Amino acid sequence: MRPKLGRIRAKGDQSFLPKVLKAARKAGGLKTPGGKGRGKLWSRGRGAGIAAVTAGARVRGLSARRVIVKTRYTRFTPSGVKAARAHLRYLQRDGVTPEGEPGQMYDRLSDQADGRGFMDRAADDPIQFRLIVSAEDGDKYEDLKPLTRRFMDQMEKDLGTRLDWVAVDHHNTAHPHTHIVVRGRDEAGKELVIARDYISEGMRDRLEQLVTLDLGPRSEREIDIARRQEVEQSRLTSLDRQLIRNMSLDRIVEPDISNVKTRSLQVGRLSKLREFGLAEEMGQGRWRLAEHLDATLREMGERGDIIKAMHKELALKGMARAAEEGIIHRSNDPTIAKPPLVGQVLKRGLLDSESDRHFLMIDGVDGAVHWVDIGRAGRTRPLSENMLVRIEFRQAEIKPADRTIVDVAAANNGYYDVAAHLNFDQSATEAFAETHARRLEAIRRLTGKVERNDTGAFHIDEAYLDHALTYEKKRVDQAPADVQPLSPIVLSRLPEYNGATWLDRELNESTIAVADAGFGKEVRVALQLRQAWLLQEDMAIEVEGQFVTRPDMLGKLETRDLFKAAARLTKESGLSYRAAQVGERIEGQLRQSVNLPSGKFAMVEKGKQFTLVPWRPVLEDHIGKTVSGMNRDGGINWTIGRGRGRGVQ
Repeated sequence: MRPKLGRIRAKGDQSFLPKVLKAARKAGGLKTPGGKGRGKLWSRGRGAGIAAVTAGARVRGLSARRVIVKTRYTRFTPSGVKAARAHLRYLQRDGVTPEGEPGQMYDRLSDQADGRGFMDRAADDPIQFRLIVSAEDGDKYEDLKPLTRRFMDQMEKDLGTRLDWVAVDHHNTAHPHTHIVVRGRDEAGKELVIARDYISEGMRDRLEQLVTLDLGPRSEREIDIARRQEVEQSRLTSLDRQLIRNMSLDRIVEPDISNVKTRSLQVGRLSKLREFGLAEEMGQGRWRLAEHLDATLREMGERGDIIKAMHKELALKGMARAAEEGIIHRSNDPTIAKPPLVGQVLKRGLLDSESDRHFLMIDGVDGAVHWVDIGRAGRTRPLSENMLVRIEFRQAEIKPADRTIVDVAAANNGYYDVAAHLNFDQSATEAFAETHARRLEAIRRLTGKVERNDTGAFHIDEAYLDHALTYEKKRVDQAPADVQPLSPIVLSRLPEYNGATWLDRELNESTIAVADAGFGKEVRVALQLRQAWLLQEDMAIEVEGQFVTRPDMLGKLETRDLFKAAARLTKESGLSYRAAQVGERIEGQLRQSVNLPSGKFAMVEKGKQFTLVPWRPVLEDHIGKTVSGMNRDGGINWTIGRGRGRGVQ
C-alpha cells in the first residue's frame, strides 16, 4: 500500500482570533454560551487564558531550557506590612552578586531601587505578590537584570496593566535566581487579581520562552553533559524521577534496554544510589529502590546547599570552622526532643522566601557551627549578628490539658464545655477551665477535626489525642525553635561589664557544657576574665583555690545595671526613676522595652516617674497601653487596660 499525501488542511477556524478565544474558553478564562466556565478563580483575573496560548509555543522535550517560577501572595494586615518590610530587608541583605559582593535592589528603571519608598507606596495595598524566578542555565547570564526586566515587561503586556515591582538577584545557590516583589494594585489603583492559570503556567511559559530565545534550545551535547553530571549528584535528579516513574508497585525497576545511552546513565545512577544505601541490586538487571527515595534525595540536596552556604559565610567572616561538620536542625520530626543550644548569631537569613521561613547560623559553645530552621519570620524577634542566644527546640507532644479534656468528656457523654469541667473538678477555677476551651477552639480552627455544637460544647471522639498531636506538630512547624537573647552586647565586652551578665549566671550555676574549641574556647577565656573582674569587685572569693560567687552577686550586679539604665532613661525622658518594690502594685503606661545584659525590662511610666520591671512576652504587642499588676517574687500577673480585671499573663 502506498499512501497518497494530500494538501495539509487547517483544523477548525482559520483566523487567529477564534483560536485565541477557543484556547481561552478551554482554560476557563471566558464563558461559553449557556455555560459558566470552570470556576471563579480560573475565569476571573488578569491573564486568564494566556497560559493556554503560551503552552502551544513551548519547546518540548529535553531540549527545552528548564525554568522555575514560584509565586506566593500574602494578604496585608497592620502586622503584615511590618513583616513585609522585614522580608524586603532580608531579600536585599541576602542578595549576592556573582563576585560575592552584596546584592542591590533594582526595578524597571534603576539599578538602585528605593526599597523603603516601594513599601511606603505599598502600605495600603490589600495584597503583595512574591515571585522567585530561576533558569537552570542562569549562570550563563552575566547579569540577570535585563532578563528580569523583559520578563516583567511581558507580564505587564499579558496582564494589561503597569506593575510596580522591585527585585534582588541571588547568586548564593547552585542556580542563580531572582526574588521579585510586586505590589497588589494595578495602574488604576484597584486590587491586582491574577488568574490562577497564569500564575501556575503562564509565567513559567513566558520565562522559558525568553531564556530559550536568549540561549537557544539545549544542544545534544549540553543534554548529555547535564545527564552525565546527574549520575554522581547527591540530590534528586531527572534520572531518579525517571526510575521512580518506571518502578513497579514493589519498587523494582530495570534499566531501559531500548536506548543504550539511557541504560548506561540509569545503571550508573543506580550504582550511586546503592552507595547511598538507597538502592539494592536484585540480580538479572533488576534493582529495588528504597522507600521515600525522592524525599531522602531532596533532603540530601538541601543539606549540600546548606553546607555550601555555611562554608561561604565562614570564609567571608574569616572564621576557621569546618562547615562539613556543621549540625543542621530541621523540623522534620517535631516529636524528637533536642537539647538546648547556646552560641552567638553568625547570620539570620531567608530559608524559604515562598513560605517566609528564616534560619539562624549559630557559632555554638559546643565548638560546632549550627544551622537552625526557626520557622516563620514573625515568630522570632529581630536579632543582630554576634548576639548571644539560647535556643530551645520545641517538641510536639500531647499536653496535660488534652488528657484533662478527654477525662471531662468521658464523664459528660463525649462532650467538653466549661460547665462540665467545673462539675468534674470542683477545685478548678472558671479561668482555668476556659483555657481548655480556648485550646479546643484553636485545635478546631487549625485542624478542622474537632466539632463544636450550637451550645458551644466540643465533641471529643476517640481520635482526639491524635488531633491534638497534629495541632502541636503544625505549631512546631511554624515555630520549631524558641530563640532567647542572652546578651544584647558582644562576648568581648562582657568580662568587664558593670552589671549582671550571662557569664555571671554560668559561673554561678553552669547550665551548659562549654567545649575547648571554636566559640567554646572564646567563651572559656571570657569566663576566666570575668572571674578575675568579680574577685576584684568583691563579688566573689576563692576558697581553697576554688572560685565561689557571693550569694547576693547577681542581685547587686542587676541593681547596678538598672540604675545605669535608669540614669540614661531619665536624661532622655525627663522623668525620675523609682525602683519597684516586691509586694507593691505597678500601674501606668507601658512606655518601651529596655534590653540590658542583665535581661529585658519594661519601662512603666506614671505621672512624672517611671519604673523598670522584668519583661514578659505577654507585653509584646501592648507598648503605649495602660498596664497594671502586683509585683511578686514569681513575677507580675499583668492586666492590660484600666481596672483590676483578670490578668492576661
